[in-house]
Amino acid sequence: MLLSLLKKRKNPKLTGTLKSIAAGKKIAKKGLVLQLAFSAVLVSLATLLFGALAGASVALGAFTSILPNAVFSFFAFRFSGARQSRMVEHSFSQGLRIKLALTCGLFAVAFIGLSLSPLPVIAGFVAAVAIHWMVMFWLSSTSKG
Repeated sequence: MLLSLLKKRKNPKLTGTLKSIAAGKKIAKKGLVLQLAFSAVLVSLATLLFGALAGASVALGAFTSILPNAVFSFFAFRFSGARQSRMVEHSFSQGLRIKLALTCGLFAVAFIGLSLSPLPVIAGFVAAVAIHWMVMFWLSSTSKG
């Protein structure tokens, strides 16, 4: 709705900014979906090759990356525009703090609460982070062209 109102005003700078924010949201959503899909494949392979406990450990490791990324994306794109620059900064900072706290909390649950084997949990986490970065790089490079 806001985008259509700005198009009527014919302000190309604002419209371009809102379009780039919308493009960023779209890339973030696609990135999370692809990260979930690749992680599901990884969890399935771990379960088939090493058993249910290893699959569950890899799943929790991947979840330890995916959930904080999703929460951060929500906070990062909650506000936009020059008039709300302080809100954008505050929301971004808040998202980073919550992402870090969630990551630490989920690792604590995995290692202390569930007593899972550290190697598959960390492997799932590292794989999910690597997948996230590769997907984001790929999506951002394909969206420019």
